[in-house]
Amino acid sequence: MRRSPVASANPVDEAKELQQLLVDYAKQETVEPLKTLGGYLGWGLGGAFFMFLGVMFLGLTTLRFMQTEASDVLGTDWASLLPYVGALVVLFLLIGVLILAFRRAQKAIS
Repeated sequence: MRRSPVASANPVDEAKELQQLLVDYAKQETVEPLKTLGGYLGWGLGGAFFMFLGVMFLGLTTLRFMQTEASDVLGTDWASLLPYVGALVVLFLLIGVLILAFRRAQKAIS
């Protein structure tokens, strides 16, 4: 009677082969996707940082421009707060545009 090649193998070798197979599978299904996710996370955090800087500088630029242009017209009373209100309005409009862009991107993905 002939034995199959699998039955004639050493059980220790089979156990080592099974262990190596499981380690390779675990790396394939966990480590590699995490590396890919880490790359996306790095680019996302970098983009968020530069988006923050851009919005911050836009707000400051709007505020300083309105303060410079309105300094002759506005006095020292409550009207001097108008540049701050104008800068907030510009920032809220920018936030609205960004929210619309994100929603369109999510609809395009799904």
